[in-house]
Amino acid sequence: MKNFFAFGMILTVASAVTAGEAVKSGPQTGDRLGAFYVTKCAGAETDGVAEGKNLCYRCRNGAKPQVVIFTRSTDKRIIELVQQIDKAIAAHKDSRLTAFVNVLGEEKEGLSDAAKKLAKSSKATNVPFVVPNEFENGPDDYGISPKAAVTVILASELGVKANFAVSDINDLKTAAVIADLKKIL
Repeated sequence: MKNFFAFGMILTVASAVTAGEAVKSGPQTGDRLGAFYVTKCAGAETDGVAEGKNLCYRCRNGAKPQVVIFTRSTDKRIIELVQQIDKAIAAHKDSRLTAFVNVLGEEKEGLSDAAKKLAKSSKATNVPFVVPNEFENGPDDYGISPKAAVTVILASELGVKANFAVSDINDLKTAAVIADLKKIL
């Protein structure tokens, strides 16, 4: 019986390890949201920033409530998240909610195209799509995990109020992210 129980525990642990899981990635609740530079590739056509411009969107957004997304995926789940964030920005104009999507990858070539494709697929009008200067894992001081498929940071007054990170894009809980927007509005 002990051997059967031990075998069951091993299977349970193995399943948890192979399934997508939450990972620690990026600044955590209570941390300060640091500055970093990106190149705008697409989206937010009325934000006054030209495509190809290198800037710090975090700085541009200042203390406003902001959603900072780091993604290695252009999957339908990230598209759904961006669409919901875009709607939230339109619905919360009074609170000046902002967002930007950082597309990450191992090779810089192709990331701009991936960002443009993601922008087009999402049809978001209020969200810029960018490639960070530190494109593999985002800014060094952010600690974006190379195992994270997506990291979503909710911040206001330059402080992190919530962090969502998953190793498998299928585990992304868009509803939970949207529900937590109240922490920054």
